[in-house]
Amino acid sequence: MSTLQSFSARTGDVLAELPATSPAAVDAACEAAAAAFAPWQAATGAERAALLRGLAAALEADREALVALADQETALGPVRLNGELDRTAFQLRRFADLAERGEPFAFVDDPAVAGAPPAGHPAMQRWSVPLGPVAMFSASNFPFAFSVLGGDTASALAAGCPVVVKAHTGHLQLSNRVFGLIQQVLAAQGLPAGLVGLVQGGGRDVGVRLIRHPAIAAGAFTGSTQGGAALAAEAAARPRPIPFYGELGSVNPTIALPAKLATDGAALATTLAGSITLGCGQFCTNPGVILLIDEVQPEMDAKAVNDAFVAQLAEALKAQQPHAMLTTAMRGAFEAGVAHWAQAGADMLLQETAAAGQPPRPVLAQVSALEFIAKAALREEVFGPSSLIVRAASLSQALQVLQAVGGSLTVTLWGVEQDSDKSRALVRGAMAIAGRVLFAGVPTGVAVTAAQQHGGPWPSSTRPESTSVGDAALARFLRPVCLQDAPAWLTARAGRPV
Repeated sequence: MSTLQSFSARTGDVLAELPATSPAAVDAACEAAAAAFAPWQAATGAERAALLRGLAAALEADREALVALADQETALGPVRLNGELDRTAFQLRRFADLAERGEPFAFVDDPAVAGAPPAGHPAMQRWSVPLGPVAMFSASNFPFAFSVLGGDTASALAAGCPVVVKAHTGHLQLSNRVFGLIQQVLAAQGLPAGLVGLVQGGGRDVGVRLIRHPAIAAGAFTGSTQGGAALAAEAAARPRPIPFYGELGSVNPTIALPAKLATDGAALATTLAGSITLGCGQFCTNPGVILLIDEVQPEMDAKAVNDAFVAQLAEALKAQQPHAMLTTAMRGAFEAGVAHWAQAGADMLLQETAAAGQPPRPVLAQVSALEFIAKAALREEVFGPSSLIVRAASLSQALQVLQAVGGSLTVTLWGVEQDSDKSRALVRGAMAIAGRVLFAGVPTGVAVTAAQQHGGPWPSSTRPESTSVGDAALARFLRPVCLQDAPAWLTARAGRPV
């Protein structure tokens, strides 16, 4: 049997060895999920809510041990990890509330209309039904909130779908401990153990076998564009293709207009530096591109204002002290990404060499808009404490930069408080490529709420119409069914499972 190693994120020391999941065990987990599907899709909202609340309580009861283990494997620190555990419990309880309110059973009643079509039609009801077992791929950078009991698992269970989770190799011990808690809660509530399964592997074989299994009805993924694209291709190439909801890489442009920087530049530089280095830059919403417009203006020297802001940002970044990255592989990918910027001709404004064995130092680089548009290497996400300043000569050129990005989880606009042709053009350009547009603050931090949209056009996600965060995440794992001229006993159920 092959084994996997759990590493200390701070020292690189081996913490433990765990068995990799065999092909037969992957199949068994999928088959157990399939067996659990029929009773779980028939579960009431109250029964689904009871499970989700029980899981939240189990996490909180084991908080001390879970946070200590997560800190060893990720180096994210107890403050951040306690906050993330709180968020995870909140997500579970929020989806419990949605299930209890009947959101997974939403239906449309369309009574019969007498007469010939198109005006006349039979009696119809449009119901929502769960897809089936979901393959969930844990993220590296959120060991609680986007992992074994993260938002994908919570929303899938609320929708009536079993889940088979692929643990991330960056926090294997934590994943197994959380899975043990899940099994305890399932047993205590008399639910089948196969309702939530766990598999793990260091290469691509386990993940590919999981997404290919005939029992799996959907995939959910948070991670790199390369990894998500490969799994999405596998999901599409199956004999019976399935939907794959991948939240991938994103450069999250921040556009700061000169008038805003002229009055608030120093404060915004400090805020932005904190966002760039938060979590050592290991956030999918990290502001990786800062777009400045040097357009000639009679009322101010826009270029001089932008130059001053760049200098303020570089100084603010120098003062930041990022912690260790999650894994040595991610550290290597970060350094390679920064090197690609330099090779593509970027001006490296801030690139300090970290001392041996120490966390990476923040990086700030700068290119022209024309270079950014022309060179694909400059548009790739660099996952870590870094950002690329892009200098546009005009509003038109700035909009071309957004088009070159193609798709992003977020775009932040600073300085469009007043209605104008420029403000409207920038808002249109931002909405065309992003799932979330901010007009204040920074993009790091994704609220779990009703209006949230965490997903955007490719390459930020595989399904721009869906979200992996917020109440609407539930909809990914439901599909509509129209019941026409159904018997009275069925229509009386008003969307509740039979």
